[in-house]
Amino acid sequence: MAYVISDSCVACGTCAGECPVGAISEGDIYSIDANQCTECGSCAAVCPSEAISLG
Repeated sequence: MAYVISDSCVACGTCAGECPVGAISEGDIYSIDANQCTECGSCAAVCPSEAISLG
């Protein structure tokens, strides 16, 4: 089960820099490619708005 980013995302970009496989895409709300996500949790650990969780 991949991590997902909720609507509370503030698009700060912190998570994208932490993803070791580049699964996070920029946008008004960032998104995580479920096929690339390795479920490491690095993105969720650094998200200042706590918008990332296991989907």
